[in-house]
Amino acid sequence: MSVIDHNAIELPRISEASVADYIALLKPRVMSLVIFTALVGLVIAPGHVHPVLAFTSILCIAVGAGASGALNMWYESDIDALMSRTVNRPIPRGRVSRPEALAFGLILAFFSVMTLGVLVNWLAGGLLAFTIFFYVVIYTIALKRWTAQNIVIGGAAGALPPVVAWAAATGSLSVEPLLLFLIIFFWTPPHFWALALFRNDDYARAGVPMLPVVAGPDATRLQILLYTVVLVAVAVAPWPLGYFGAVYGLMSLALGAGMFALAVNVYRHRTGSQALRATRKLFAFSIVYLFVLFATLLLEVVVHAVAPSIW
Repeated sequence: MSVIDHNAIELPRISEASVADYIALLKPRVMSLVIFTALVGLVIAPGHVHPVLAFTSILCIAVGAGASGALNMWYESDIDALMSRTVNRPIPRGRVSRPEALAFGLILAFFSVMTLGVLVNWLAGGLLAFTIFFYVVIYTIALKRWTAQNIVIGGAAGALPPVVAWAAATGSLSVEPLLLFLIIFFWTPPHFWALALFRNDDYARAGVPMLPVVAGPDATRLQILLYTVVLVAVAVAPWPLGYFGAVYGLMSLALGAGMFALAVNVYRHRTGSQALRATRKLFAFSIVYLFVLFATLLLEVVVHAVAPSIW
């Protein structure tokens, strides 16, 4: 008669993850920015989009962004565990396993792309697939751990949602969504490098070659200033070119002046508490900058639709 050692039997792991843990995998703060910029791309597109298709488009873009976030956390769980900013994410805390996060991300990516392609159009579906691929494979896997230009090149993924939304609305591409793409693309380096300056120790401990770690804080401050100058010029350009209206143009000038002043402040203050405050202010204002700039475009569309005679 054999004796079974029940202690030697390895029972299947029961997941401790809650709904909140899976929501955290989606990077909801990043997703909210994606949803908003995509909404702007959808609303400013010419023609009429059926409300159901519009909702479907935004939902698919949001789910695709969440899939990218989950796959990013799956791949970066080792460095997330080393950084104070990310140590409480679901995988480092042991709430979600890496295989669970991988499966979750892949399922969301597949269904978001297929739903957008089948129900809306395949140009939008293909662009969403490319966006997810670019963020996960090009940025997360190929660039982030290997080059200080990770944010510059990888920023293209975060800049694509309004392009995807425009394609969903029109079935084509045009200059306007590409202008939105360029604004977000050039906004990304000063925004994230400001964060990297006051989180420099985190990135250094994790071995991530962010620009402050590789080139030093002073070189990063110069790059922030240069990219801010380009950003302000690119953001204002659609007004004189005739693509966006005067309200947008004046708002972009005002916001650009604020962004530039804070970038100059970051460049000037390089040590101590003043330097820390300067980088934090720039990081916080950069979020306001992008939100208000895109909200102004929405306002222009709404006012033009309600009262075209006064626009």
